[in-house]
Amino acid sequence: MTVPLACALASVLALSVPGGATPGAPVAATPYDGQSLRDTALFSIKAPTTENEPISWHGATSSVPNSLTSWSDDGAHGGGRPASSRRPAFHAEPTGSERCGEAEQCYVPATALAARTSGLLGNGSATEAVLPTVAAGAAYVADSNVLRLPSGRWRYLPPGAETSVVVPADEPGALAQIAESRRWLATGTVPGTTEAQRAAARRGLLSMRALLQPNGAHAAAWSPAWQNSWPRDGAFASAAFAATGHDEEAYRILQYDARTQRADGTWDARTKLDGSGPPDGRAWQLDANGWVPWATWQWYRAAPAADRDDRLNTLYPMVRAAADRAARSLGSNGLPPASPDYWELSTSTTNIGTSAPLLAGLNAAADLARRLGQDADGARWSAAAGRLSAGIARHFAPLGYQRTIDGLHGQDSAAAMMAPPFNQAPADLPAALVSTYRALLQPNGGLTPGNDPGAPWGSYAWTPSTGFFALAWAHLGDTSRADAVLGWLLSKRNGLGEFPETVNGAGDPSSVAPLGWTDALVVMALRARQGDPLPTPPLG
Repeated sequence: MTVPLACALASVLALSVPGGATPGAPVAATPYDGQSLRDTALFSIKAPTTENEPISWHGATSSVPNSLTSWSDDGAHGGGRPASSRRPAFHAEPTGSERCGEAEQCYVPATALAARTSGLLGNGSATEAVLPTVAAGAAYVADSNVLRLPSGRWRYLPPGAETSVVVPADEPGALAQIAESRRWLATGTVPGTTEAQRAAARRGLLSMRALLQPNGAHAAAWSPAWQNSWPRDGAFASAAFAATGHDEEAYRILQYDARTQRADGTWDARTKLDGSGPPDGRAWQLDANGWVPWATWQWYRAAPAADRDDRLNTLYPMVRAAADRAARSLGSNGLPPASPDYWELSTSTTNIGTSAPLLAGLNAAADLARRLGQDADGARWSAAAGRLSAGIARHFAPLGYQRTIDGLHGQDSAAAMMAPPFNQAPADLPAALVSTYRALLQPNGGLTPGNDPGAPWGSYAWTPSTGFFALAWAHLGDTSRADAVLGWLLSKRNGLGEFPETVNGAGDPSSVAPLGWTDALVVMALRARQGDPLPTPPLG
């Protein structure tokens, strides 16, 4: 219930404030972003009415700097609305229907609004984004996708529902969903050498699970432009699920890849989540022909031995079509043609972001072929991998594994794709990784994908590119560098513990959170860091 400002002020002055505090002063409140309550005059007061009915008051007694709260009656944030339609500085909630974080927030730090989404709710069949205006001051109930709101009540997505509901804490349906999430985590392993790392891994696994659709499509994130399934992002999620023992989820993604593969053995850059086709005319990307066979190999190596050959036989036509298309793409120099890479931008000549994944995929496909007794396939793809490896050594290595072989597009974080668990590292790769990292390092501590003069990244760091180096160094045994990068990534999680896609120049999470690709990279890097690296496809 919203009451007029004059009435609210008069009521506050008449109330008996617990603890003998001065009415209007900050009492029993928690700041959302660490600012002093005296500085913001943000408060939450509980006091009885003359009928002895408890009422909570939330609001700001004056303008709150950098706040977009609609509950602060100040002109700077009134949105141009007439005074009669503005919210007053106090809010009464005798029924609990307008508590902070339910109808709208009492206070949202401006820094939180750099992101489009802050978290996820999910029930196995539907997904819903947690918006920054709901996430402020909230937290997940441990090891779940049930959100504890600032009011103390819970928000979750009940089974079969498309829209979340707010319920009292400990509501039976929410408790059942929490218990199910914890059982699912316990069916696999949670990597990490510290509790903070394990908490980040649990959060990443639950977020990837929430992004995974029943048909195997894996959304990149849960905001309209990201609500599609990229073969590349799905491959990383499948590999991370396999690495933590979540076999069903890993295999489901690969089954979706098999259904959505095009007749020529390639994939669209991305598909709608129902698998009906691409959402637009974005150019397809050849790197998927490396990522999907590599993820299939990672799944196979981790899968229960009893039936994995039978299940691999189901996927093998997909692997064969992808590897044959990759092999046919190689030119006389041993390299694939110019193609859009993970930047989703074309280059003038072949790029490392396509070449390195294809090398991993060809070696992975060759090993899978040999395991199924398909020796002719294995020999053909091993020979292609050998030509590609020689081409990379001849054209990319002298440039420090820059983005393109013409040297016109600068350095690229995809240099880390030449390292395990994708490829057996060339002898000169460790030095190239250090120089590439230094070239791409931003003042905020993260990396841009590349320093191409025409790159669109500005001062933003991209968490997947930064995660490439955590993964590579953890698998190469460079623990000090791996720990430094992992530490930065963990420090840039948002208030819900989610990894954002980007970090802006001010060091704040931005774009969307969570990003499934970054979740997968961190989970795999943490497993390697605790002494259990993922396997790397063998050379033919």
